[in-house]
Amino acid sequence: MHLAQQIEHHIHRGDAADTVTLDYEARFLRRKRLVSDGGEAFLVELPETCSINQGEGFRLDDGRVIAVCAAVEPLYEVRAEHLVRIAWHVGNRHTPCQIAADRLLIRQDKVLKGMLEGLGAMVTEVTAPFTPEGGAYGHGRTHGHDHGDSHGESHSHTHGHE
Repeated sequence: MHLAQQIEHHIHRGDAADTVTLDYEARFLRRKRLVSDGGEAFLVELPETCSINQGEGFRLDDGRVIAVCAAVEPLYEVRAEHLVRIAWHVGNRHTPCQIAADRLLIRQDKVLKGMLEGLGAMVTEVTAPFTPEGGAYGHGRTHGHDHGDSHGESHSHTHGHE
């Protein structure tokens, strides 16, 4: 089995030896055995946990690159007259979101759907590859609401909603 210890950026499918299709959750990894779309097993062993995006790839120990493709998964397509306002509410809830000029794509969540519809958005179930915006701090993922510090102490904060 081949070993991948580094990520290659800006990979075109045609330049890769093979592809591996992964959903949003599976593209967040450090060490994992994967099987390419062509059936080749390989081990990913990265120095730290990374969010891998479509268009990136794993460089194998023999020099070949396995390109990463975003899998189709169930999502909500969100459209609204005031889409920027709706995007603010999605972001205020630390929800991963794929942003386009005319729509947002988010993972399915019935509570969030109800809130967005209550704000006037049209929410439709779709299936599509999910490639949300990366985080502002370079992690590429939203890690939820845990703002704890390294001393084991907790603190509270507000986001302007109740």
